[in-house]
Amino acid sequence: MEMTKNAISWFEIPVLNFERAKSFYEQIFDFEMPEMDMPGIRMGILLHDRDAGGIGGAICFGDGYEPAGNAGHKVYLDGGKDLNKVLGRVESAGGKVVLPKTGIGESMGCFSLFTDTEGNTIGLYSMQ
Repeated sequence: MEMTKNAISWFEIPVLNFERAKSFYEQIFDFEMPEMDMPGIRMGILLHDRDAGGIGGAICFGDGYEPAGNAGHKVYLDGGKDLNKVLGRVESAGGKVVLPKTGIGESMGCFSLFTDTEGNTIGLYSMQ
């Protein structure tokens, strides 16, 4: 296989209660989430700059979408310049910070983990 620019092209976070999950992600990222309906799936699109080649993803409700908790894949969302801004809104939005902002190594950035209102464990990443 040839080298690709990104290891991921799209991701989906399963949710059990779409309105609750949408409200959670809108609160922690401070934006109004656009919705899209596909056959049998309701999607809430997360922030990304598609026109500039950004990788996107969505929260998804429908058949076959079930949160995995700590099992399964981990998705790391862009926490912006300082992921503490997003982390600071997690608990008031109904989630829980599992791992606070943690340095990875020199010039490697920082990450953290939180659980959303649906029970998914999600990561945040930033360079600062």
